[in-house]
Amino acid sequence: MTDAARETAVLDAVHGSLFIGGEWIDGEDGTIEVRDPATGDVIKTIANGSVADGVRALDAAVEAQEAWGRTPARVRGEILRNAFDLLQERKEEFALLMTLEMGKPLAEARGEVAYGGEFLRWFSEEAVRIDGRYTMTPEGTGQMIVTHRPVGPCFLITPWNFPLAMATRKLGPALAAGCTAVVKPATLTPLTTLALVGLLEEAGLPKGVVNVITTKSTGALSERLLGDDRLRKVSFTGSTPVGVQLLKLAADKVLKSSMELGGNAPFVVFEDADLDKAVEGAMLAKFRNIGQACTAANRFIVHESVADEFARRITERVQAMKVGRGTEEGVQIGPLVEDKAVANAKRLVDEAVAKGARVTTGGEVIDGPGSFFQPTVLDGVSADMSVSVEEIFGPVVGIQRFSTEDDAVRLANATEYGLVGYVFTEDAKRGQRMIERIDTGMMGLNVGVVSNAAGPFGGVKQSGLGREGGAEGIHEYLETKYTLMPDPFA
Repeated sequence: MTDAARETAVLDAVHGSLFIGGEWIDGEDGTIEVRDPATGDVIKTIANGSVADGVRALDAAVEAQEAWGRTPARVRGEILRNAFDLLQERKEEFALLMTLEMGKPLAEARGEVAYGGEFLRWFSEEAVRIDGRYTMTPEGTGQMIVTHRPVGPCFLITPWNFPLAMATRKLGPALAAGCTAVVKPATLTPLTTLALVGLLEEAGLPKGVVNVITTKSTGALSERLLGDDRLRKVSFTGSTPVGVQLLKLAADKVLKSSMELGGNAPFVVFEDADLDKAVEGAMLAKFRNIGQACTAANRFIVHESVADEFARRITERVQAMKVGRGTEEGVQIGPLVEDKAVANAKRLVDEAVAKGARVTTGGEVIDGPGSFFQPTVLDGVSADMSVSVEEIFGPVVGIQRFSTEDDAVRLANATEYGLVGYVFTEDAKRGQRMIERIDTGMMGLNVGVVSNAAGPFGGVKQSGLGREGGAEGIHEYLETKYTLMPDPFA
């Protein structure tokens, strides 16, 4: 089979309809064109659901909730494990599908299939570990029972940058806990979610437990569903401004909420760091997913004694990166997701240069079809530049200098965000101090990637609420109930 034929087969295998109550149905509001960001070409036309379609999806989730919540944990876990096994069998198809609709290099897409699959496997194991407590009150006056039960129907809103992993990171714990769901994937990258729900159906998931609405009317749909008394949980991954608006809507119904929002990750390199490790970590932390990740290193805060050498090495590595369509052999930097992202990267670079930063490589839009921007290194960046203040979401490194440990901490914490930070030092005590002093929900200490299904993913400050993954992740989809009974021996 030729490469073109393989791409066509993968796209043709994806349903272009809404998935409601276990059925594939047409949307009421026309269609959505899904484009390959490497070419700008339309690769598939799918249903554009209306707000009424979204209500029908919630109807289905509500109808399925009681039976799914009472389904034995072992059965729920085995369905998730079946889905994991099916995903491994089709990992090449899912990887290619993600590359086509999102643009990331195929090697990285394969990595996302592995990462996203782990949430299915991890929460298949966690389903049977939902426990409680049975104990005497401290005063000896009665018996306390503490149990956990599913929170109920959930609205899960996923982003475009990791279309598989962000769906499994929400659906894994929701299904393991016994919750039903309405999933609203990003309009730019909906195909992977549609393929995933088909896989879950094949794995044995009952009708109505997961429903998928693809729509361009995200705001109207969110407002309607979050105002519905039957919805009991919202989980969103995306920008902080949108998360704030969703929290305002959720407040009216006191909905249980999980928000994984923006980031402005510091990448701190101390004078005693192993520069080989630091450069390798920097390449991973910055250029994974073409820099389009909330965990991407945004501000490179480097000790003045090693900054020149760090900048030289990073520049050398970046100059050697191959840019192209993600399906091409050896490509490390694919397109940004759309032209607006390219324009934003260009704006940030140009403003930094106007304020005194120096481009050591890159800095320009790449002519031709697709949404490509040169991987870029800026040296001499200051904390007041937009490239240091805003979330870049593109392949741009901005290097600023510091002189003391206190300076590094001050610069690292000088942001309203607090998702993840990276620290490189060979001083164990300094590393321990940074764990305590840098205000983030996660940290990579001498590593450039922190994401793992077994770890609690989430941030502090305006980077969000709640945790996804780990033993903590399933509790975002559970309510705690306390019962007091008389002392049976009294």
